[in-house]
Amino acid sequence: MTPFRSEHVVNLAEILKSAAEAEILPRFRNLTDGAIRQKTSAHDLVTDADVAAEVRIEAGIRHLFPSAVVVGEEATSQDPSLLGKFHEAELAFLVDPVDGTKNFASGLTLFGSMIAVTVRGETVAGVIHDPICGDTVIAVKGEGAWRRSKEGAESRLRVAAPQSVGGMEGCVSWHHLPAPLRERVPARFPKIGIVSSYRCAAHEYRLAASGACDFLLYAKLMPWDHAAGCLLHQEAGGYSARFDGTAYRPTEFSGGLLCAADRECWQALRATLLD
Repeated sequence: MTPFRSEHVVNLAEILKSAAEAEILPRFRNLTDGAIRQKTSAHDLVTDADVAAEVRIEAGIRHLFPSAVVVGEEATSQDPSLLGKFHEAELAFLVDPVDGTKNFASGLTLFGSMIAVTVRGETVAGVIHDPICGDTVIAVKGEGAWRRSKEGAESRLRVAAPQSVGGMEGCVSWHHLPAPLRERVPARFPKIGIVSSYRCAAHEYRLAASGACDFLLYAKLMPWDHAAGCLLHQEAGGYSARFDGTAYRPTEFSGGLLCAADRECWQALRATLLD
């Protein structure tokens, strides 16, 4: 098997950029009715762009890593057995071709493309591309997180400085929370400075890793949504854990995820929103 090296993240960034230019951007604000379909609900959509981009991204990955496991969101929706195939794999790639599909289908520019690289179920690299601006954020385990501009210039990412809960701004995806948290958490929003939701984990993780917001809270933990972003946040200096305090792993799909500037902020947020 071709081993994954940190310099390969640039190749992954180019794969995402190519898929965006060929399959995603030409369809943006140009989707016919038949090109948008429901999966599980009116809030869970798939478009022709998702499917075509995933095929192209997978082909690019397999060209570099022919024997690796590739788990794409859209392929898994057709064959759920794929979801368990990366847990013990020596090398696997988790692909979300269009994160924020509802935004994309609605003509909003808040969507992105993501690849996470795992080795035996542990995330070792993450790449998140913004098709609209053309830049990419990248993380490699133990090597930090950075932004790569459309022209190739790189700059390091750093989470926001710690502060009190009342002054924090964050993104909360509360609609997937189980009872009683679904009722409890929104009722406590007034204790936080500002609470938002972009309906796009790709952009929310980019915000947090660059210091533009203070925390993130998620309930549903599908690996293609969070593996790349969680590593990005950690490598930018942040602290993250599941609601019970255990470490996040992409092989765990429940238990919630809270990301903050440091452990003390995490504990304060947990006490404020969840306890």
